[in-house]
Amino acid sequence: MRIAIIGGGIAGLAAAYELEKARMAGAPAEYTLFEQRERLGGSLSSEIVGGAVLERGPDSFITEKTAAAELCRELGLGEELVPSNDEARKTHIVVHNRLVELPDGLMFLVPTKLVPTAFTPLFSLPTKARMALELLRRPHPNGHDQSVAELVERHFGQEAVDRLADPLLSGIYGGDATQLSAQTVLPRMVEMETQYGSLTRGMLAAHRRMAKSPSRGTNGGGGIFTALRGGMSQLVDALVARLEPSALRLSTAVSELRRTYDGWSVVSGDARESYDAVILATPAWAAGELLTAVDAELGEDLRTIPYSSSITINLVYDENRLGDLPSGFGFLVPAVEGRAMLASTFVHRKFLGRTPPGKAVFRAFLGGANRAALLEESDEKLIAIVRRELSEILGAKAVPPNVAPEHAQVSRWPRAMAQYAVGHKARMERIEARASALPGLRLVGNAYEGIGVPDCIRMGRRAAQELVETFVPAVGVE
Repeated sequence: MRIAIIGGGIAGLAAAYELEKARMAGAPAEYTLFEQRERLGGSLSSEIVGGAVLERGPDSFITEKTAAAELCRELGLGEELVPSNDEARKTHIVVHNRLVELPDGLMFLVPTKLVPTAFTPLFSLPTKARMALELLRRPHPNGHDQSVAELVERHFGQEAVDRLADPLLSGIYGGDATQLSAQTVLPRMVEMETQYGSLTRGMLAAHRRMAKSPSRGTNGGGGIFTALRGGMSQLVDALVARLEPSALRLSTAVSELRRTYDGWSVVSGDARESYDAVILATPAWAAGELLTAVDAELGEDLRTIPYSSSITINLVYDENRLGDLPSGFGFLVPAVEGRAMLASTFVHRKFLGRTPPGKAVFRAFLGGANRAALLEESDEKLIAIVRRELSEILGAKAVPPNVAPEHAQVSRWPRAMAQYAVGHKARMERIEARASALPGLRLVGNAYEGIGVPDCIRMGRRAAQELVETFVPAVGVE
């Protein structure tokens, strides 16, 4: 059994790791991992500067999704897992150039406590009145997909879209609430609307069920997020160390993929090789380009999954040269504020022990679905923009504009974040149907069943396990 893995991000590496496990367990499994860049890991990339861990891409993963932590423990990184410092966790929204803390009782996009909602300056009086009256809404079955903005606006008004849904979802997906699919991104809320009518009543009912659940709190008191002490690159390095070096082909782009009478033909450079199966772990648009010659309709559906681009900027400061910063992990910036930044994290507070004493690290996010042009700006201009906006939002006393950071790091991620746009579920059903008709093909990555690191790990490992079971049914692999 020969399997080609195309794409060396975390999904592709997870698939390769699972195949290596099968090989070591006795399965006649051979694999080749093709990565067009000169490094593996995709957007997982860390750098340690002066003892501070700087993440170019994802800085952590959601603890509740267990696939990432389980893999880390398998690889001997259990002691390196660091929970987020949730005792200090607060989130602020920028409103008219000032920080407003999210009110207590806000369960994602739904206010569930009357008093904090009534007194928060985040919303105007008309919006607060609408939120109170939302409790009276009747069940509203909705058979068609809709945008997140449509769903939230119908229940809480446009201001809730602008100041809540848009910045929160932009921070997670790098997307636009008017484009993201409620059916895919907020399936529980769509169900609540159908069953209860009121999202508030639905969320309160869900909260009561969670409180009674015996599994509540099974994360052992850890944080909402989990990171690695030395950066997310630790996971990449540990995976690569377990793989067969001769199976890894860096700086090797795959230019053609074809079905043959007994498998797949993969062309890279001047070489054409035959494989029994292919795991495509590239962005969906790249997978679509490769598969167009195999199945034009499948290729078109994959190519038309939208993606957004992003920029991360890390600034390291001497804490003694800064003033008092607001409490919490950082802030989110609604698009209506007209700023370049989407969000900023106070890294030195989010994960303790990853920043040396006396240093402060700001991690800023730019780009997103509506700001792709920023990728064309120089590093110097982007750093200047972030420094200016930090001073304007946090105050010149907190971040003096004349105090330069000790270190600045800019990372660009063009077309890196898949967008689950309206109609995503129907598109995925078509993709799954057509892909399943091509024996030996598996599609993995952030375009399909989840955008996070745990999702990609889960998909990569599952794809490899399925292929091993299909081609070598007699070999059991733990």
